[in-house]
Amino acid sequence: MPHATINNARLWYDRLGHGEPLLLHHGYTASRINWLAVAEELKQHYQVILMECRGTGESEDTAGGYNLEQYALDVLGLMDHLRIDQFSFAGHSMGGGIGFVLGAYHLNRLNRLILMAPIPSKGVGMGNAAMLDARVQQRRQNNRAAIRQNYLDTRFRPEVETDDWIESRVDHIMRVSDGHLIEGAKAMAEINLTEKLADITIPTLMLAGSVDGLLTANLEDFKRLPNAALQVFSRAGHEVAIHEPLGVSDAIHTFMQHGALSAKDLYKRA
Repeated sequence: MPHATINNARLWYDRLGHGEPLLLHHGYTASRINWLAVAEELKQHYQVILMECRGTGESEDTAGGYNLEQYALDVLGLMDHLRIDQFSFAGHSMGGGIGFVLGAYHLNRLNRLILMAPIPSKGVGMGNAAMLDARVQQRRQNNRAAIRQNYLDTRFRPEVETDDWIESRVDHIMRVSDGHLIEGAKAMAEINLTEKLADITIPTLMLAGSVDGLLTANLEDFKRLPNAALQVFSRAGHEVAIHEPLGVSDAIHTFMQHGALSAKDLYKRA
């Protein structure tokens, strides 16, 4: 698999298919694996670019740079490396936070923006501090059983949240760098781009799961986006692309072809 040195970090990436470029970015303690089933569908229509941010997957554990602004610059640096000026971006969870940063400060590089169960534009708050502390201790103690149990306790789609998938999630959490785990969590807590959402005028798609604790925040952010479409999956939690890979790929493909349409747009035709 190819790597590229971007902003002094050796980052993993891959390209699948041909056509209009579409970059898929993973979430906080994830990797390309969470997007793979969707990428396999979308590569029939687009040049799908997968990447793993610094401190995760097969990318380098750097000394610093674990914040949303740097992750966004790494996205742009990779696209510069690939000589792609404009592209569409899809981000899950923390990747959606990267999408907010790209939309707020680098809108000229984007054709479309896809936010899948993104972190809230106003930040996730510090209510997760105790959870982060527990996770740090579990990693230091190599307590895979406790991490595994967290996923077993909240599993409701066993046909896709298989034992192997849960074991893979444990692997991911154990693998990410301390810098990404700790500083990345801080960055997600401190993001504050709600007032910038009105400036994201490109077509935007909000994908959400009705069983996700972030659903309310996702709906609030959707209403602030001036040119957005919404799709909520009734049997999906936070891992939307795992729970509904075909539904997600179909929603993204439809959006890529037709853009966003709202009732306000229809009323303007009358």
